[in-house]
Order: sequence, then C-alpha cells, then structure tokens
Amino acid sequence: MERPHGLRVPHGHYYLVDAGYTNGNGYLAPHRGQRYHINIWRQGHRLTSEEEFFNMKHSTARNCIERSFGVLKILFTILRSPSYYPKRTQCRIVSACCLLHNLIKREMPNDPIEHEYQRGNGHITTMSMLMITLVS
Repeated sequence: MERPHGLRVPHGHYYLVDAGYTNGNGYLAPHRGQRYHINIWRQGHRLTSEEEFFNMKHSTARNCIERSFGVLKILFTILRSPSYYPKRTQCRIVSACCLLHNLIKREMPNDPIEHEYQRGNGHITTMSMLMITLVS
C-alpha cells in the first residue's frame, strides 16, 4: 500500500476494511474484541459500548457495499470472473458498469433483476434506493 504507485486514499476519505487490517490513514477497521456482525443486532442484542455502536455501523456499511458488488455482478457478467485486462482498463470497466447501473436505476426504478436479487437474500430492504458511488 505504501509503494510509489500503490493504492492512494483521497484526503478526507476512508476505505472500510475488515479486521485483517489495522486502522491507519484512510482505513477504517472494526474494533477488535467487540461484537461485529449485523445479525447479532437483528436478533435483539443491545449495544453496550461506543465500540459496538461503531462496529454495528461499520458492518451495515460493509453489507451495503457487498450488496452493491452483488448487484453489479448479476447485471454485468464481465465482473463475475477474473479479468486479464490491464489494471487501468479494469477500473474503467467497473466505472462503466456503475454508471450504467445508475442510468438503469434512474430510467427504470423497478428493475426486475434487482428485485429477484432482493427476494433471494430476503433481508435487503433498501436496495431499491441504492445508487452506486464512484471513487476516483
């Protein structure tokens, strides 16, 4: 990450990372040793600390991101398998897919493919309002 041409996080922005990473400039990891998974709170567990509250919000945001990638993979088969294009081309492909998805959402808010994805996972309730944000 610290290499001359490594991943750069724009100033004032953060990447959500899992517990395998540590908190650092631009990276937000969950608190270790605290409850994390969203299903715990769905089962009625009450928050006992600020760290658990942070982890709940972190988990919710990561779930939204995972659902976004799931929708993109359903809509665009090019994203389902490893790509052998150069990294710059891969970034452009993902950006193009996000832009096309947003156009579809704007022109056809009740996308039947996305509806099937929602029904398949049962617990997704906010997907119909999802607009995928590009980070450049």
